[in-house]
Amino acid sequence: MGRLYILLFIAQILLAIIALISCLSAEEGEIRALPRIAWVIIILLFPLIGAIVYLVAGRPTTTAPRAKQWRPGSGFPEATRPSRSVAPDDDPEFLRAIDNKTAREDAELLRQWEEDLKKREDDLRKQDKAKDDKTGSDG
Repeated sequence: MGRLYILLFIAQILLAIIALISCLSAEEGEIRALPRIAWVIIILLFPLIGAIVYLVAGRPTTTAPRAKQWRPGSGFPEATRPSRSVAPDDDPEFLRAIDNKTAREDAELLRQWEEDLKKREDDLRKQDKAKDDKTGSDG
């Protein structure tokens, strides 16, 4: 007897879930007798009776696809296809601008490094010359 109660409880919950999904996925104008919120409250408060009543009296009668609904796979005719912007990694102008910017930055960085290296070399030469002058005059 206990197994029967468990089975009936599971059936009641499944029926309530099916009714809720049906109610919430139907268009507002297609639901019969009561507004959607009233059906949801009835289904939640009285799971078995509310679900059965909704499926009999409130569920939309038509199961045909909606007239103005987009169907997957139908696509767009080329004339009415919405325009799509190009992704940055596919846009040659954007890539060219990045390459030019990178080249300018690289050239500027290289110029700074060369100036720094030249300055360090000059400083080292001056230090070596000063050492040579000191050692040459002492000896």
